[in-house]
Amino acid sequence: MLGVSREDWRGTKGATERVVNEVAQGLRTLEDGTAWFSLLSQAERKAVLQEVASYAMQAHITAADGSAGVARSGVKPTANASVMICMDPPRYGFAGLPAEEHINAFRVLVATFSVADTRRRQTYCTGGCGHSWHNLSTPGERP
Repeated sequence: MLGVSREDWRGTKGATERVVNEVAQGLRTLEDGTAWFSLLSQAERKAVLQEVASYAMQAHITAADGSAGVARSGVKPTANASVMICMDPPRYGFAGLPAEEHINAFRVLVATFSVADTRRRQTYCTGGCGHSWHNLSTPGERP
């Protein structure tokens, strides 16, 4: 496990983008991402959930992506976040869930984004692309 601390990402522009995309690309584990998320304040968590939901929308997630994401997330399929992401179309009001559901919402969102983003990298960005978030270095390679 690479580990992650609040100081690794707090206050840096693009922290959420980096953590989420590292998880999506297998450069960090979902557990590492969740550990980072759990160190944030409630207000920061809400902001992160909104940001990750926008990534999921941009990746054009489907109900099938939602189902695969829930399976990867380790969250019960009956949890609010799981039900929301599997709807057709998916619902994105994760930041509005009660605070005690934010960890599950983060896990479901990131896992589902990972499924959709992998599909898009394999179809639209095969052979390389100009998306900076698809060309990350491993955490140990950061300057």
